Amino acid sequence: MSLLSGLRGGSDVGFDSYGTFVPERNPDPGPFLSETAVLTGDDHATFHRLTMDLFDERGVYDMTFGYNLARLNLDHRHPDAGFRYGRETDDSSVLRAEFTPTTEFCPQSDTLTVGAFRAWNGLSDRHEYDRVRVRVSPNHHQSASINDKLQQLETRYRQTGELRTDGGDEASDDSVPF
Repeated sequence: MSLLSGLRGGSDVGFDSYGTFVPERNPDPGPFLSETAVLTGDDHATFHRLTMDLFDERGVYDMTFGYNLARLNLDHRHPDAGFRYGRETDDSSVLRAEFTPTTEFCPQSDTLTVGAFRAWNGLSDRHEYDRVRVRVSPNHHQSASINDKLQQLETRYRQTGELRTDGGDEASDDSVPF
């Protein structure tokens, strides 16, 4: 259990339930998901509930809002932010996840997407996917460099099974616990 597990963001007023998928309060699927079977309805809600648990265990928290990053999808104040998911059509054992931050200048996007990648893939025995690929939406001003880093991390993971090395692919904040 994470040391941050109590920081789930106050009351539930202004938040959807983890058991629901409300399309108008989720970001539209972006280009990273364009050639996938995008999860909607119960499929999205089921994976997102699991995401909440994995992020809680691994400490993937949005410090701006003080809650588990998975909760962003449920926050009525930010209907165009959060994660969307899609199964690769040529390999259903691979899930793609695209993160849309609340602003194009979100300073945590690098750290949050690397943390999400490590949580999903480091706890892959808890879900049906062999691998979860992660990218940040192109609306973020540093999406190209963040996505390059995520692609390198993914390539190394696919080749070695390792999520972390002493190399230079770490999130920009050296204090990141994951």
